[in-house]
Amino acid sequence: MAEHSLKEKTAKGLFWGGISNGIQQMLNLLFGIFLARLLTPADYGMVGMLTIFTTIAGTLQESGFTVALANKKNISHQDYNAVFWFSVLTGLSLYLILFLSAPLIAQYYRQPDLIPLARFVFLGFLISSTATAHSAYLFRNLMVKQKAIAQLPALLLSGTTGIIMALHNMSYWGIATQSLVYIATINLSFWYFSPWRPTFQLNFRPLKEMFSFSSKILITNIFLQINNNIFSAIIGRLFAPKEVGFYTQANKWNTMGSSFISGMINSVAQPVLSQISEDKDRQQKVFRKMLRFTSYLSFPAMFGLALIAPEFIQLTIQDKWMSCVPILQILCLWGAFMPITTLCSNLIISKGKSDIYMWNTIIIGAIQIIVILIAYPWGIYMMISVYSVLNILWLFVWYYFIRREIGLSLYHAFKDILPFAGIAGLVMIATYFLTASITSSVLTLCSKLILASVGYLGIMKVAKSEIQKEILRYLFNKKVSAK
Repeated sequence: MAEHSLKEKTAKGLFWGGISNGIQQMLNLLFGIFLARLLTPADYGMVGMLTIFTTIAGTLQESGFTVALANKKNISHQDYNAVFWFSVLTGLSLYLILFLSAPLIAQYYRQPDLIPLARFVFLGFLISSTATAHSAYLFRNLMVKQKAIAQLPALLLSGTTGIIMALHNMSYWGIATQSLVYIATINLSFWYFSPWRPTFQLNFRPLKEMFSFSSKILITNIFLQINNNIFSAIIGRLFAPKEVGFYTQANKWNTMGSSFISGMINSVAQPVLSQISEDKDRQQKVFRKMLRFTSYLSFPAMFGLALIAPEFIQLTIQDKWMSCVPILQILCLWGAFMPITTLCSNLIISKGKSDIYMWNTIIIGAIQIIVILIAYPWGIYMMISVYSVLNILWLFVWYYFIRREIGLSLYHAFKDILPFAGIAGLVMIATYFLTASITSSVLTLCSKLILASVGYLGIMKVAKSEIQKEILRYLFNKKVSAK
């Protein structure tokens, strides 16, 4: 019964995680197209230069306590309350520090206009600090459906705000305001859906129990944000805002694609794997099924995005953004493997080994910075290529720790990943050559989408893919239940 209940919770979590991320990416796609048509690469570059500061500050105010709360066996009101007040006070302190540091940030990038923009953008992590505990409550209790519903009004309001401001020629201020409206709206929704409420009992003792675990998550997440945003910081220093804008735009589309799958996995993986962390065989079985599910979706999605990138960029955000196409295609290769890295890190965390997660992320982050700076003289494409290859190869390091924790053999790992990667790659290559003679961009895009989708799903059916069968069976049962 317990196993059936966990399986049902996992399936529901993935289902609602898929709906949530699907709606989110669709709305981001629509609003992103409108904004990219109205704004310039330099506008995106201005906001992109600040991303590394906002994400690191947001990570500091959260301090890894969301994951720590999810991993805690027994939890109380005092645990959530301590996290709430710590997050709020830390968020306020960090905002004051960065508010005063805005002139130094502007001086680093040699962009005086960043001073007021930075002080406005940094309000985002201050606002988000008020809902850290509520978000943790929803995450721990696998309330994926509620989080999915919360995103809809946030995306609609923020996207509409961004477009209205862009239409009134407010340039990068529209992008910044869009972000703040999204954060404020989704935090209000988290308060609404979470039954937990803070009290004015400032007792931080529960944090001591969680700190040894959460501190490692905190350090890891800081380096993770540095890893994810180091390009914007380095390019912003070495190149013009326009170049940062091209990278930011390409990275945005790549992230939208990979985060659709990563978001589904993140919504359930760590809480589910934590619940069965004492049963090594069962955890391996669950992990392998998640690995196959991730590979089944990730490789065709990201290889497909690389395939349609030229037509997609040209038709949606116009020729002024075509320089971001090769950047996007390179990033998509790494983006296909990114959800697998996410799944591996969730398993490590579920085993309580936050130190492994921390050092793994720190080392890869340090190596990335070194190789990026070495590759700089050969241009931005070489920098991104080296970055992508390095991250793909680093999966073998993650595998070493996965094998040590749950005994997963390399043969079974390859068996769960390579068939999906190989079939998706061959389908995309065949589709490319079959559509190479078509001159119309619209017809090329439609042909690529149809041929690639039919080819991949058809081969999976002929190969009798169990994951595809299970997905279709679950979706079919959902429809039957709905009737």
